[in-house]
Amino acid sequence: MNTEALATDKAIRETVIAVHRWTDDLFSFKTTRPQGYQFTAGQYARLGLATDSDPIWRAYSITSAPDDDYLEYYSVTVPGGAFTTLLKDIKPGDGIWTEKQSYGFMTADRFSDGDELWMLSTGTGLGPFVSILRDPMAWKKFRHLVLVHCVRHAKEFAYQDQLFALQKNSPEGLAKLHIVQSATRETENRSGRLSGRITSLLENGELEKKVGIPITTASSRIMLCGNPEMIEDTRRILHLRGLRPCRRALPGQFVTENYW
Repeated sequence: MNTEALATDKAIRETVIAVHRWTDDLFSFKTTRPQGYQFTAGQYARLGLATDSDPIWRAYSITSAPDDDYLEYYSVTVPGGAFTTLLKDIKPGDGIWTEKQSYGFMTADRFSDGDELWMLSTGTGLGPFVSILRDPMAWKKFRHLVLVHCVRHAKEFAYQDQLFALQKNSPEGLAKLHIVQSATRETENRSGRLSGRITSLLENGELEKKVGIPITTASSRIMLCGNPEMIEDTRRILHLRGLRPCRRALPGQFVTENYW
């Protein structure tokens, strides 16, 4: 592929400026931001890495706030994955291609009403919700923000210090932030964490009991991001409870984003 044409017509080469390793397999990284690049919290970018032939492209949710002067992403190394095999060793100073357009419709403005925004995530599906919580829009739009993050092991709770700081330091008059963490392969209850999959916690009522707010068609608006199996199973549960997906011409109660 002609990289000069790529840079002018479709994408631009940006520079990695920071990398943070959460675990051996989980990491986040920041890049410079293309001039004029615009996105809404919750959207994703398409990133490209150069190879001997054509660049490899993947979609990555943006975790930085819309007004930050850099772009940040959260990633997991996929064994044998063509893209993350290259990405896992990325370091400051390396180049990465960024398409000039942002994508996605899992944004707070998809909902015209509602009192609570539930953000249900597994693994790196947390990414877009970090961006949403870093942006004032959702804090002003809803009375309650409920972040649910489900992982296998507690060491995988990335960004938790920053998220709990947002919860503690949120100004009065804005939404109240609730954070629910669940580790599926750990049974010890630490710091009020739950144990179990999101679907199980919905079906047995533990999730709503933990938050102290019921999920209803009238007041609850829900975002799902992460494992496709979780999304499909949760969609089924929500349908049984009378909630429907948002369509372009038909308001609903939930939106989804498959993270791979």
